Parts: sequence; C-alpha cells; structure tokens
Amino acid sequence: MIVNFVGVMADNYLEKQMEDYRAGKFAIKTRLKTSAKLHRPGQLVVSYPQLRIFITGGASGIGESCVEAFRKIDAKVAFCDIDTKRGNETAQKFGARFYPLDARDAVKLNHAMNDAISAWGDIDVLINNVGIGGFKGLEDMSDDDWRQVVETNLQSAFICSRALAIHRKGNGHHGGTIINISSTRAFQSEPGTIAYSATKGAIVSLTHSLMSSMAVYGITANCIAPGWINTKDEAITDSDKSQHPSGRVGLADDIARLALFLAHPDNNFINGTVIPIDGGMTRKMIYC
Repeated sequence: MIVNFVGVMADNYLEKQMEDYRAGKFAIKTRLKTSAKLHRPGQLVVSYPQLRIFITGGASGIGESCVEAFRKIDAKVAFCDIDTKRGNETAQKFGARFYPLDARDAVKLNHAMNDAISAWGDIDVLINNVGIGGFKGLEDMSDDDWRQVVETNLQSAFICSRALAIHRKGNGHHGGTIINISSTRAFQSEPGTIAYSATKGAIVSLTHSLMSSMAVYGITANCIAPGWINTKDEAITDSDKSQHPSGRVGLADDIARLALFLAHPDNNFINGTVIPIDGGMTRKMIYC
C-alpha cells in the first residue's frame, strides 16, 4: 500500500536547508538557539546530542510547544496532526517534518513512524501527545463517540510505541525514551468526562507497561499529567489563578520544558513514573 503525505515535501526541504547551512554551504539570516559557550554566574548550560523526535498531535497546543522546544536544541523533529493547515504552518515555522493524518488511522500512523525511522535511522524520543476531549454526558455518548476518543488518545500511543519496538528489535539500537501525555483527569473527574478520563487513566497504566516491555531496548517510559493548561488563549480571571497554589494556570511551555528534561539521556534513571504539572491542584485539599 502506498500512502502519500503532501506536507512532507516542504518540510524535507527545510531540513535540507538547515543541513546545508550546518555544512557551511550558505549563510542564513536567522539560526536556531543553541547552548551558550560562555558560562555566566547563575547560568546552567545543558548539552544535548542531536535527538530524533516523533510527536503525535504536534500542530498546536502542547504538541506545538514540544516541536518548538526540541527544534531549539537542534533536534530532528517529525510530527503528525489532523489539522493540515496548522500543521504545515508549524512545520515551516520551526523546520520540522509534518505528516498530515488522523491519529485513528493505524495504517497512516504506522507509515509515518516508519518513514521517519527510515529517513533518520531511528527515533530517540517518542512523545505520545495527541488527545481529544469528547466531553459528553454518559447518557448522550454513543458507541462512535467512545471509539473516537479511545482510538485517538489511547490506540495511537500503542501504535507508535509498537512501531518503535518492532524497529528496535530488528536493529539492535539502544537507548531513548517514550513520553506519554496523560492528564490530571486520570486521577480526578468532573461529570461528562467519561471517555477522556478513561483514556488518560489507561495512558498512565500503559506507561509502566512500556517501561517494562521497552527496557530490553534501553528505552525509558514516563508520563506527564497536565492540569489546566491554557492552550487556546482563554480569558483567565484572578480567581482562576488564585485557586492554584502556584498562583497561575499552566502554559504549554510548562509541559515542553519537562519533556526536554525527560528526553535528556542522562535522566534515564527516571522511569515508569507519572509527573503532574498542575500548579499543585491535585494535592490541594478542598472542602465545600
């Protein structure tokens, strides 16, 4: 079966331009930020090898912030998303490889993973980020509504993780990490979040299962559980901020910074864990 991805060509061109620049073939006016060579008081400089990253749902929100963060450390980044327009914009803005697809389509998702592996030889960091809410009352939720959330949020993480495992089994490469994006709704809920909470709870369990299964390939697996992350420029009130012990709601960059930390090869003793990023809300005692 041949699957065509329209958005990949432009992004491959951007990759080639950056490779030519590094080789000194021509100069460009802007360049990616890299670690400073000079150490100043109070400055922490962390060096990364050139990582190869695959992100699901990378066109906007947390996924887009992860694309930007990893490109800033000069990683090779590929991502998929159902939003072709926004995906192409994100890819061109940051110089990443984009696969326009619905994460529920196992054939296309497998092809995207394998295409990136073929282009780069391996994937060092897999970020299973894609997720939809599908918030509906239990009485109003159809079988199709349930399947759409489960296939997008949970099945996609399984498909990508399996593709990486199959590749590693055949080539002997060692090392890397899987970062799963769950939610604090894996631990606490409101009415109408049945499918979303169920999949985010399953992502937590999938994480420690992957930790055990991927250990033979030197791959760690960890989970980030975001709380209230303002990814859509919501109007935030003072009470929205003050209810958080940290005094604010979260930003997508908060998640991307932890993803960067977990992706560093030196941090591979962090394994199988779930890290909430929620401003303290899941630890706050609330009485009515």
